[in-house]
Amino acid sequence: MHTLWFDGSAARLFLNETATGNILPSLGRMALGLFLAAAAGLVFGLALGRSERAYAYLDPAFQFFRAIPPPALVPVFIVLFEVGTPMQVASIVFSAVWPILMNTAEGARTVDALQLETARVFRLSAPTRLRLVILPAALPKIFAGVRLSLSLSLILMVFSELLPGTANGVGFQLTDAQSRSDLPTVWAVIVLLGILGYLLNAALTAVERRALGWHLASRRVAT
Repeated sequence: MHTLWFDGSAARLFLNETATGNILPSLGRMALGLFLAAAAGLVFGLALGRSERAYAYLDPAFQFFRAIPPPALVPVFIVLFEVGTPMQVASIVFSAVWPILMNTAEGARTVDALQLETARVFRLSAPTRLRLVILPAALPKIFAGVRLSLSLSLILMVFSELLPGTANGVGFQLTDAQSRSDLPTVWAVIVLLGILGYLLNAALTAVERRALGWHLASRRVAT
């Protein structure tokens, strides 16, 4: 791993040209895909969770689409998106959006009715109720969905780089090493993916603890 990626200068954070040409593009595609999935999942999940009729109508369709594996949709992605980064990001978004959307909808549906009624009594507007009541109550579920989507995004990052039109990335480097029977590089990529998964999950956990400090404190008081 050192000779493959991390023997660069200190000014470049020890990243060599191979690292900047493969690891950084992979992380960029993963971050963009996760961001788009989180934005779409949050918006549609909140809207779906606050409408019983919409939830009843659309939940079966969402359950159908979330069960479709991304490899089965490669021909569809090729038709709909430009070969390369757009298609890779689309494949990440398609699978990463469902845990966030469904958990957000479930969190929005389970908001305490007394809190909502109190907000109406105080004549809070709908955007204010969403910001001060619904969203904070749904945050634990939202973070649970984001954690699942983060793991999926890392997996799909590698899968997306196996699609046609890929010229760089960790997944591309992995398949290239496999085709050449370069076992040290294969194991280096596997270890790198494990380290990235651990670091990204630790960072998300730290953000979650900070954002949900009030929720954890209230649980301790309740117990």
